[in-house]
Amino acid sequence: MPARLRLLRAATVLLATALAVLLTLAGLAASSTWNTVAGRDAPRTTSAADLELSLNDMDAQAANLLLSNGDAGKGRLQTPYQKAVGFYGDARNEIAHDLRTLAVAAQGDQADERTEESLTDSFAEYQELIGRALENDDHAGGRTAALGDYRRATDLLQRQLLPEARDLVSSNNTVFNSGYTAASSTLSAQLVAVVVLGGLVLAVLGLLQWYLSRRFQRTLTPPVLAATVCTLLAVLLGTQLLSATGENLRGARRDAFDSVVALSRARAIAYDANADESRYLLDPQRRDQYARSFLAKSQELYGIQGATLATYDSQLATTWREYRTDHHDLRFTGEFRRELDNITFAGERAAAEKTVNTYAVYQRDDRKIRALLAAGKESEAEEFGMGWEPGTSNAHFEAWMDALDKVTAINERHFDGYVDAGRSDVIELLPWVLGALLAAAVLTALGLRPRLAEFR
Repeated sequence: MPARLRLLRAATVLLATALAVLLTLAGLAASSTWNTVAGRDAPRTTSAADLELSLNDMDAQAANLLLSNGDAGKGRLQTPYQKAVGFYGDARNEIAHDLRTLAVAAQGDQADERTEESLTDSFAEYQELIGRALENDDHAGGRTAALGDYRRATDLLQRQLLPEARDLVSSNNTVFNSGYTAASSTLSAQLVAVVVLGGLVLAVLGLLQWYLSRRFQRTLTPPVLAATVCTLLAVLLGTQLLSATGENLRGARRDAFDSVVALSRARAIAYDANADESRYLLDPQRRDQYARSFLAKSQELYGIQGATLATYDSQLATTWREYRTDHHDLRFTGEFRRELDNITFAGERAAAEKTVNTYAVYQRDDRKIRALLAAGKESEAEEFGMGWEPGTSNAHFEAWMDALDKVTAINERHFDGYVDAGRSDVIELLPWVLGALLAAAVLTALGLRPRLAEFR
């Protein structure tokens, strides 16, 4: 009988220790996951998306500088020119910052390292071409040479810089997704293991209570009963810790960050489309090319099968009206659709729908610019396209970007909230779990001590 009691005591302590070790490792792994998500995976992906956006913005502002400069500064449109100067400098600084961030993030990944090095070299060449274009444009009669340099610069942007930036967005987002999938699988396995081990500890404690009741004529042994309660509490808190971590991780990645990626891509595409509009005004010989490019980017944002620039506005109005009636209507695709299909948070739908509404206004402005050019009113087209007064294209573009930023901010705020909640769960619950298991082991030993003493 003493040997059996010692065996049950040893089994309880060993199983409780194994459960404590498992939950400690699970808690440490959860903390590491949150550090990776918040400190590496999300910032890398958003930095790559910011780089794509800033490259598009810089090129658009270069086109605006050339458009608004007049003839070597004579006849300059002062407000558009000064705005473009400021935005151009901001975009260039942001690109330099993002390249440094991505260079650090790429260390150890040979493919990303090669992409980042190529981006840095290509960006240096791009800056040289843009600098030459702006310098030529400041000389009387230099517009033709400036336009040639700008063409080479924007071709380099479209053929090399932007594809490589998008590769980095995709690469870093894939790494984040892979890490999320692996972490979710690990959490599921840990949850099963905690339930199984916890069940074994409770079963051994139940057997011990039954054995003591049968052999020593005691209905209950209070210390062993208390150990059972502590173990049950530890199992419940441990499963809550792992379940909450899984839910917070899913919320951070799927509910929040999937939308952040779609909206970041939409913002970068929007700036590229806006640049196409400026290029269209700047370069008459390439207007057909830039019109096709603008439509292609519009389709990436809000895809309508078979739409042309002439029919896009009416089809957008029709499909959007049908969607507002039935949110399962599938007549359009694109980055906006990805966000609208992932509405999760309070206020997100209203903000997302406002983004599409302001986008529709900007699209109508584009048609007005093209109509003015077709009517031979080039100066009016440029003033409307580059103006910042209320009712102009840039003012409407800014309203669209403000709306897009608001829905992005909702998702970023909830992403941060999920991360904070995940970290808090580990910090707050794990000590209680380990304390309960330690108490269970101690109480079991104390409960058996008087019984074993009877055999000395």
